[in-house]
Amino acid sequence: MTILCVRFQLPPTSEAALPGLLGTLEEFTPVIEALPPDGALADLRGAERYFKRDVEELASLIRVRALAWHGVDCVIGAGPGPMFARMALREAAPGTTRVVPEDPCALAEFLAEQPVRALPGVGTATARTLCEYGLDSVGKVAAAPLSTLQRLTSARTGRELHEMAQGIDRGRVVPNAVSRSLAAERPFPRDELDPDLHRRALLSAAEELGSRLRALEKVCRTLTLTVRYADLPHSRTGSSGGTPIATTRSRTLPEPTAHSSLLTDAAYRMYEALGLQRARVRGIALRAEGLDPAERASYQLTFDPVDEKVRRVEEVGDRVRAKFGPRAVMPGSLVA
Repeated sequence: MTILCVRFQLPPTSEAALPGLLGTLEEFTPVIEALPPDGALADLRGAERYFKRDVEELASLIRVRALAWHGVDCVIGAGPGPMFARMALREAAPGTTRVVPEDPCALAEFLAEQPVRALPGVGTATARTLCEYGLDSVGKVAAAPLSTLQRLTSARTGRELHEMAQGIDRGRVVPNAVSRSLAAERPFPRDELDPDLHRRALLSAAEELGSRLRALEKVCRTLTLTVRYADLPHSRTGSSGGTPIATTRSRTLPEPTAHSSLLTDAAYRMYEALGLQRARVRGIALRAEGLDPAERASYQLTFDPVDEKVRRVEEVGDRVRAKFGPRAVMPGSLVA
């Protein structure tokens, strides 16, 4: 089985281009798992035989088509499973493909040299704990007794670490539908430090998403926030140490909704949970996911007259915007 992990090199806050780029992958396989804001996993099992090309040739075709049709380059990692593909992606230079061969000896050698932070699911806290005990590489984790790993982390985490370090990849590509989502992006003209302007961008994006959802008679179940930072020379997404290029957080809403006020509240809470301090933010994006028809959604009655008034005002605002344009009605704090 050959898996590709593709990261499209999108300009900052161009997340809305992802569904079109996934169409390029669909030319080769229907088994695609979107990884918003800019990536995807693709299962090429059978594609090599069907197209009579090896994985490197298929990856080159994907890169060429993404460039020709969308003007977007990509970086690709390939391996026998999702874990290896993700780890290969970390080592691939922009505009190239890094392939991990399926030979067991080559896989073991590749794993042994990787930092422990490269294992999927190993966050900062887990990596710090392992490094404190000298387990700073996947090879050292593979050599450690299972009982030691479980004592340092937990029974489940230790078992998963032990399996991954031994090259056991239980992951699979789970097809999903990124088209069942809407994105609103707010880039800044310069790297922005002001939290008030960050919140203003969140408010604007949430208002846009709410308006678009109501126009489509849809509701969303999940809201995802992506904060993109300044691309410092020493930074690299997912690397240990350094500054991440972007942070993504998701929140499942208490109930499916298309109301801007509820979307804004959820966006503010996710932003505040990041605890950003003087972060140089290049852009902010909100994505409404898990879209369903509004008539199928159930709502918790509040019997709150203020809530009912807000919803009626929202309906009137939608009618005014439909007639006079999207900027005809907006929150006062967004008026320039």
